[in-house]
Amino acid sequence: MPENILDVAKRADLFFMEKSPIHETMHRLRKVMADMDMRFAIAGAMAANAHGHRRTTADVDILIRGEDLKRFKERWIGLGWVDIFEGSKNFRDAVTNVKIDALLVGQYPGDGLPKPVAFPPPETASQVNEDGLPFITLPTLLELKMASGMTAAHRIQDLADAIQLIRVNRLPQSFAEQLNPYVREKFLELWPAAQVDEEY
Repeated sequence: MPENILDVAKRADLFFMEKSPIHETMHRLRKVMADMDMRFAIAGAMAANAHGHRRTTADVDILIRGEDLKRFKERWIGLGWVDIFEGSKNFRDAVTNVKIDALLVGQYPGDGLPKPVAFPPPETASQVNEDGLPFITLPTLLELKMASGMTAAHRIQDLADAIQLIRVNRLPQSFAEQLNPYVREKFLELWPAAQVDEEY
């Protein structure tokens, strides 16, 4: 049965007030990861939100080491967290029903094939916000978004996100110098689109 438009609007309001099930899941993750002394970082759309690009999403992407993910699952699957399916790297918060997509350190965004941009260790590519949540840094987020969109045709949203991140953060063209050389040309290609005033 189609969702009532008022229900959709209410859910969006909760999201932007940071009181949604997704926000609850991020805080639950922070607690269990801290209890196990494991590092992780929030990536994807929720990291984009943390860096000013406001858009809703249905899941949470986390950057984590493969061995830490294995340890987490051995301890917590069946105790408030469930596998998406047996053998999946992804899992679900049984309390909020929010899906968590695991991005494994050392693997590659987009098409998954080797490239100069890989998922980095969370402790070298994240910053903690005022609520204690670790989000990947803006340069890292842009590198991953652009590398993904450059190599996977179905990931066009990643390039759109990059444009919005450039716009909302008012990044100068010189910001390209802070990025991995693999994505610098793409940043400069997207930069003009980010200068367009969407009100006109």
